[in-house]
Amino acid sequence: MFCKESPSLQTLSTAQSLSSLFPRPSALINPILTGRRDNPCRRQNFRGRCKITASQSNIAQEGKLLKEKVKKIKVKGFITAEEGTLLEGLSWSRPLDVVTDIRGRSLLVELISAETDTRTLMEKDPVEDYAQRVWFESRNEKYECVFDMPEDFGTVGAIRVQNQHHREMFIKEMELELPSGSVTFTCNSWVTPKSIDPTKRIFFSNKSYLPSATPEPLKKLRKEELETLQGNNRERVGEFAKYERVYDYDVYNDVGDPEKDEKLSRPVMGGLSHPYPRRCKTGRKPCEKEPSSEKREGEFYVPRDEEFSTTKGIAFTGKAVLAALPSVFPQIEAALLDPNLPFPHFKSIEDLFEVGIDIPKEAGLLPMIPKLIKVVAEAQDNLLQFDPPILLNKDRFSWIRDDEFARQTLAGLNPYSIQLVREWPLKSKLDPAVYGDPKSLITWDIVEKEIGGVMSVDEALNNKRLFMLDYHDLLLPYVNKVRELDDTILYASRTLFFLSEDSTLRPVAIELTRPPDVNRPQWKQIFTPGYDATSCWLWKLAKTHAVAHDAGYHQLISHWLRTHCCMEPYIIAANRQLSAVHPIYRLLHPHFRYTMEINARARQSLVNAGGIIETCFWPGKYSLELSSDVYAKLWRFDREGLPADLISRGLAVEDETAEHGLRLTIPDYPFANDGLMLWDALKEWTTEYVKHYYPEAALIMLDEELQGWWSEVRNIGHGDKKDEPWWPVLRTQDDLIGVVTTIAWVASGHHAAVNFGQYGYGGYFPNRPTTTRIRMPVEEPTEEELKEFYEEPEKVLLKTFPSQKQATQVMVTLDLLSTHSPDEEYLGEEPESSWANDPVIFAAYKRFKGRLQHLEEVIDERNVNVSLKNRAGAGVVKYELLKPLSEPGVTGMGVPYSVSI
Repeated sequence: MFCKESPSLQTLSTAQSLSSLFPRPSALINPILTGRRDNPCRRQNFRGRCKITASQSNIAQEGKLLKEKVKKIKVKGFITAEEGTLLEGLSWSRPLDVVTDIRGRSLLVELISAETDTRTLMEKDPVEDYAQRVWFESRNEKYECVFDMPEDFGTVGAIRVQNQHHREMFIKEMELELPSGSVTFTCNSWVTPKSIDPTKRIFFSNKSYLPSATPEPLKKLRKEELETLQGNNRERVGEFAKYERVYDYDVYNDVGDPEKDEKLSRPVMGGLSHPYPRRCKTGRKPCEKEPSSEKREGEFYVPRDEEFSTTKGIAFTGKAVLAALPSVFPQIEAALLDPNLPFPHFKSIEDLFEVGIDIPKEAGLLPMIPKLIKVVAEAQDNLLQFDPPILLNKDRFSWIRDDEFARQTLAGLNPYSIQLVREWPLKSKLDPAVYGDPKSLITWDIVEKEIGGVMSVDEALNNKRLFMLDYHDLLLPYVNKVRELDDTILYASRTLFFLSEDSTLRPVAIELTRPPDVNRPQWKQIFTPGYDATSCWLWKLAKTHAVAHDAGYHQLISHWLRTHCCMEPYIIAANRQLSAVHPIYRLLHPHFRYTMEINARARQSLVNAGGIIETCFWPGKYSLELSSDVYAKLWRFDREGLPADLISRGLAVEDETAEHGLRLTIPDYPFANDGLMLWDALKEWTTEYVKHYYPEAALIMLDEELQGWWSEVRNIGHGDKKDEPWWPVLRTQDDLIGVVTTIAWVASGHHAAVNFGQYGYGGYFPNRPTTTRIRMPVEEPTEEELKEFYEEPEKVLLKTFPSQKQATQVMVTLDLLSTHSPDEEYLGEEPESSWANDPVIFAAYKRFKGRLQHLEEVIDERNVNVSLKNRAGAGVVKYELLKPLSEPGVTGMGVPYSVSI
């Protein structure tokens, strides 16, 4: 429906209506000075700390007379907006808003000049008008203003907006039609009703400024906006309200729920005991039973503009589904015959995709997961039927094979763990008095036998042919306490691989270890690919344990900690220290979208005590504690960029003659091959951008906002590691380019590589079991256990896998997390308005876009090159996780700017 609303009630001129309805306090205090209300001289005069000289008074009076003579022009402004939902529950507000719209007073808009008055040397008076709604369709609305602007008003550098409605509004942009051409203010922000917050919102033009180059009239606005975001102007105390925009830090003290059940108590993540990145502060009250923990009541606050857009929130329903998952799972569980038992046979697993599970019609929450729910015509029930993941469609038996097990370390869901073996013999660095004999049982003889005498171990080491998934020292301290949890078994593990001439890996051996406890000595055993029935089945079971360890590490470290968790401090610090008009803020902002929101939902439903991660992955209630250990011991900002990460794991060496300046240790390493092209594209784009705004290094040192941002990241956001010597210091353009490229990579390429293949590889859970539930049949077995293994080894494997309940919960969750929303914003798809506003930056962006298009073409070519056996071949899943663009849904490709799911 379209509507042109009548302006008949707008009988007074804008100036008359404003002067009668909104007399300026400043004019009452000092009628001589009629500048902006926050003019510092006038404000100080009111406080009795500044005297007005006769000459100043004369200049001001002359300025006033000149203003009265200045010719004014009519300038139209058009605001595009979207109606909000904050107060839609208050039905009485609707009629009031309609009256407000009819009267033409929907929004009060104020234009701020970026230029000072040449005679008074003061800020020019703002120009104001009310915006009237002139058009609407569905939730989209358009408002019109007509300003009486002095001809010499100059460049409009900012606008202030006050929402006259009783409901929040999402202001998308404002376009001014000036004689010199149109000017756009990109807002994309929720504006609260003045009845809740009368403060006028500040929006800057699309022109970016360093602090030192900011026009004088905009400097105070720049500072004022940052103070609001820091919470300095906050009057209320306690929990932050939904409409507030305060960015502040807190520890992870809200994942436990001791008020509900003392078993749900969890240690605080953040501080000396458990170092951790900081999260967004919510201001909630402490628990009464455990004051160090925060109450988990209501929604988890994030600043309003960090919440999902309407499209992502409604069409995708990601936020709603994450919040509803704890309620959905009992409905699925009720439909399973034996939810806590293993699947009885492999056919029952395949039936999840071919037959489905009957879910009662009254299970009203399930339609929120539309991809998984198929309604059978004329049936009484809903059918929960999973789409077969691509791995199953390509080759349903591939998960059993050793070559696929090895291939997925390079081109699968977790390409971040494989590392070069650089020391021999393998040996634990843990205290042998506590954890037992540190020597590995993987000997030279075993390795040489398994590689068929191709070369000696010394030759393999020297030629960089031995690689490893090493979870031994990380997991060993957790083994005994995890085994005390219900239905969970854990070992420490090492998995050794040999690099063949064709650049494929071959599994050599798996070592599983249980440390000693008060009753038993250390237990460890080596398993190798079998040549008889018994050894083959033991190898399959050992692989199941090793893959489960990798699945848990992937979810908690490669995914949650290194992307979601470590990104949040960069975002909080940027909003607190970098003005929205700062060029580095505008460069990074696309990489920040929705991350704080999805992290808050994760604390609600995924990583919380008793949540999906704890109930379905092997670390159980020690999940975040494990990620804290890794953060403390292994996380380094200077190794989060892809080249540094590859070098640190021995997967690459610096080589100026090689493409990307690196020579890969494994030439066919799909994640690294594609990732380095993406890294280079990001770095070249960042380099051009940074050098445009910072032609000299001195500008970086003198940029107080930039230095404040990076200092806050190090000292507060990642404050538990602030004293580490490896933190970069921002002195030169290269320093800044490295920091920004690393953050952009983590948010985009790193996250895409470990997230959007989750359902493709983990949807068929035998390929990526998230936990194991029984011991290896050779670890101190009973007679019954040995008998069952020899007579029904398949049954033992099924009992080792996650339970029916765990498997289906993980499948639902991975499907959701692997899904691209309809409004996903992909790298290089559309430029930010501020980038398009500057011809130099826009040209650089187009070159960036061209590099990404070339990457797409190269990936397509690589995926049909059968000589690249880790990404092409019969039944092999193509490596497309770093292809920049994607359609909505579960596609196994697409690199969004940000960690948005």
